[in-house]
Amino acid sequence: MENPEAAVVLNGSQLSFVGQEAESMPGIIGSKYGKVITRLDLSSNQLRTLNGLNSFVKLEELILDNNQLGDDMEIPELTHLHTLTLNKNRIANLDVLLDKISKNLPSLKYISLLNNQACPNELSSSLRDEEDYQRYRYYILYRLPNLTFLDSRPIKKEEKDEAQRVGAYMKIVAPSSDELASQYEESMERPHYTPLPNNSITPGDHRGTFGRSRFIYQGKHSEGNRFIRNNEL
Repeated sequence: MENPEAAVVLNGSQLSFVGQEAESMPGIIGSKYGKVITRLDLSSNQLRTLNGLNSFVKLEELILDNNQLGDDMEIPELTHLHTLTLNKNRIANLDVLLDKISKNLPSLKYISLLNNQACPNELSSSLRDEEDYQRYRYYILYRLPNLTFLDSRPIKKEEKDEAQRVGAYMKIVAPSSDELASQYEESMERPHYTPLPNNSITPGDHRGTFGRSRFIYQGKHSEGNRFIRNNEL
C-alpha cells in the first residue's frame, strides 16, 4: 500500500483502518498514532498477524472482525484493553487463545468470537445446539472470570457462578485443519457485522465495525468444536 495514512479515519482518540486488504498493520500507523489511540478498528482486512499493536499503549478497544487471524497470532501485552472482537476469523483452538488472553490482556471485560471454529454458535451450524454453546460459555468464563460480556450476550451472576462450578469440565477439542478450511470458505459468503455493547461509537462513515449486540451470524454446515464430556476426561 503506497500511502496507508490515506485510508486512516481519525476521530479524536479513535482510529479506523478498514477494508484495505492489509495482511499486517502498516508500521507508520502505530508509530504516529499509537500513543494517543484508545479505540482501534482494523476490521475487514486480510490480517494474519498483530505485529505493531504493542505501540498502542493506551488501547482500550480493539476490533479485528473479518480478517484471517488464526491460532498462530501473537497477542501483545495491552494492559488497558477491555474490549476485543475477533468475529469471523480463523481461530480453532480456544485454549491457545485463552492462554494468550490470560497472560497479556488482564483488563479484558468483553470478547466476541462468533463465526470462528472455536465458537459453536447454534445458528451458524445445524450440528450444534444451545447446550454446546452454553458449555463453551462456561469454559470461557471459567478461564476468564472477569468477563462481563461474551459474544452477543451479557454475563449474569448465575452463569458466572455455574461456570466456576462446572467450567473445568468443559474443555474443548480443536477441529482438524480440513474442517477449519471448510468452515472458513463457508463463512466468506456471510455478511460482515460486529455485535458490540450499545455504548460503542463508530468512528468515520464506513460500515462493518461497531453495531448493537443483537446480531447473530447466519450460515450452515459449520462444524464448530467438539466437546469432551465429563466421562471422557
